[in-house]
Amino acid sequence: MRLMVARDGQGTALYFVEGEEAYRLTGQAGFNATDLSGAICAPVEKINQIVTAAKQAAPQPVESLIPALPFNQFGKILCLGLNYVDHVKEGGYEIPTYPAMFIRFPASMIPAGAPMIKPDCSDRLDYEVELMIVIGKGGRHISEEDALSHVFGYTVFNDGSVRDYQRKTHQWTPGKNFDATGAVGPVVVTADKLPPGAAGLNIVSRLNGNVMQSANTADMMWSVAKTIATVSEFTTLEPGDLIATGTPPGVGHARTPPVFLVPGDTVEVEIENICTCVNPIVSEGDAAGKEAAA
Repeated sequence: MRLMVARDGQGTALYFVEGEEAYRLTGQAGFNATDLSGAICAPVEKINQIVTAAKQAAPQPVESLIPALPFNQFGKILCLGLNYVDHVKEGGYEIPTYPAMFIRFPASMIPAGAPMIKPDCSDRLDYEVELMIVIGKGGRHISEEDALSHVFGYTVFNDGSVRDYQRKTHQWTPGKNFDATGAVGPVVVTADKLPPGAAGLNIVSRLNGNVMQSANTADMMWSVAKTIATVSEFTTLEPGDLIATGTPPGVGHARTPPVFLVPGDTVEVEIENICTCVNPIVSEGDAAGKEAAA
C-alpha cells in the first residue's frame, strides 16, 4: 500500500496512492486521522475497508496535492551514519564495528517539495539519500529475527548535512539539525509491498538532473533488521518512530572539488519502488523574507 500525507483545498489528509491517482482516506468510514499515525495504529483490515470506501469517490491527481510531513507530531527520529563501506572510505573513517548514530529534531524536517534551507552561516550544505524505516510495532530488545515484523513501511530521506558544523565536534548533532534540512517522503510504502528489509533496491541522488549517488540498499552494512535490533538495545521503539539508515558514496564534500548545495539548485533523492523526494535549495535570508511577507 502506498500512503501519502498531503494538503489540498480541504486541509491536510491521508491519501491512498495508486499510480498517478490519490484517494482521500481522511473522513472515510469513520477514519479521521490526518496523518500516518492513524494508519499505523489501525488493523490492516480496517485500512482496507477505508480504502474500499475511499475508492467509491473520484480520485485526485497526485500532482494536484501538496506533500506534507508524515506525522503531525514526530516521535523519535533516529539516524545511522557510515552504513555503506565506500561512503565510510570516502569520508576518511575507519570501518566501524558499531554504527554511528545521531538524532534529528522535528524542526529540521521538511516534506518533499518544500524548500531546503542553506544556512547563512555556512556554504557547506550537502545532500545524502537514505532509506528511512517507519516503525509500526514498538518494542525493546527486539531480535534481528523478529525485527522486520516491527516495520510498518519505508520512505525516502534526504539527510541534508552542514558539513563544517558536523565536523566541529565529535558529536554530529549541530551539522545534522539545521532547520529545514531533512526532507522526507512524499510516499510511505508498506513493508508487504517491498522485498524483506527493503533490500536490493536502487538508491540514487541527483543534483540539477545529474546523478551524484548510485548504489543499492543491499550494500548496507547494517541491514534493516540488524539496525532495528541494534537500536532497540538502548531505547524502546514506538509506533511512528523513524530510522534513517545512512547514505551511499558520492556525497558532495568527498568530491574533488567538493560540490555543495547553493540557492537555485534542485536536489532529488530516489529509491526504487518507493518514491522520489524533490526539493529546491533556498538561502536562509530569502526564506525568512518570504515568511515575513506572508
